[in-house]
Amino acid sequence: MRSGVSLGAGIAVGIMKQNDDTPEGFAFALGAYGLWGFLPIYLKWLDHVGPVEVVAHRIIWSVPVAAAVLIVLRRTDTLRAALRDPRAIAMAAVTATLISINWAVYVYAIATDQTVQAALGYYINPLFSVMVGAVFLRERLDALQWSAVGLACVAVVILTIEAGEVPTIALVLMLSFGFYALAKKQLPIGPNQGFLLEVLILAGPALAYVLWIEAAGTGSLGSDTWLLVGCGVVTAVPLMLYANGAKRLRLSTIGIMQYIAPTMILIIAVFLFGEPFGRARAIAFPIIWLALVLYSISLFRQARRG
Repeated sequence: MRSGVSLGAGIAVGIMKQNDDTPEGFAFALGAYGLWGFLPIYLKWLDHVGPVEVVAHRIIWSVPVAAAVLIVLRRTDTLRAALRDPRAIAMAAVTATLISINWAVYVYAIATDQTVQAALGYYINPLFSVMVGAVFLRERLDALQWSAVGLACVAVVILTIEAGEVPTIALVLMLSFGFYALAKKQLPIGPNQGFLLEVLILAGPALAYVLWIEAAGTGSLGSDTWLLVGCGVVTAVPLMLYANGAKRLRLSTIGIMQYIAPTMILIIAVFLFGEPFGRARAIAFPIIWLALVLYSISLFRQARRG
């Protein structure tokens, strides 16, 4: 009972602290989005492997990576307490479900040469995060920040019109990661412990699926062993960086910073993967970067006043 009370109290304290931006949070988030920006290159090497199988290996091999980090940092106590707290497990199950959906759709997009639409999804997501932050966390944006969000909206509209159809992949990525960010902020344990709890919840079904397809002779472990094992590193490291950043930044700030990853993804999609780049994107990119500049100026002003 005592551990449950301490976890509950941690939620209230955590939410109070989460609505402030910190330099550490900015550094963690910047590292996460930078690594995510290069992730399509790695996943492209696995485009011949089914998306569900890739996601299963991302889950399985993330467990030892995340566990090793907690052991080195000596932060396993709160994880053990969370494993005895039904509320913590239920919330982790929600975040685990949302992130697994996001992973599967993202892997599918890259494997089917729709990386540009995946980038569009992550362009839209920060706007959704700002809306979620305003509605659920009562975060407030100043005039300069709203101007940045408005410019980003214009850029996203241009990109959406250029696509000429409902961007299903983009919308699923936006919704799954946007609500994952919100739920992650409510998880009553540390970010690293939370990630390990998520992959532990998913590890059972993932392992069962891999064993099943390997027994059926349709698995890819024999031919792509090291690439599949490496999925644990490329999955766990940026997500744990993100989790640490999300705990130390406002949801709206995390949302705006998410433009870093899709910009890198779109550049890789066009110049490395050879996906088409039209006039609309040539107009939208400068608008998006202008939005980032305006938002950064606002953050610097807030830091100076503080």
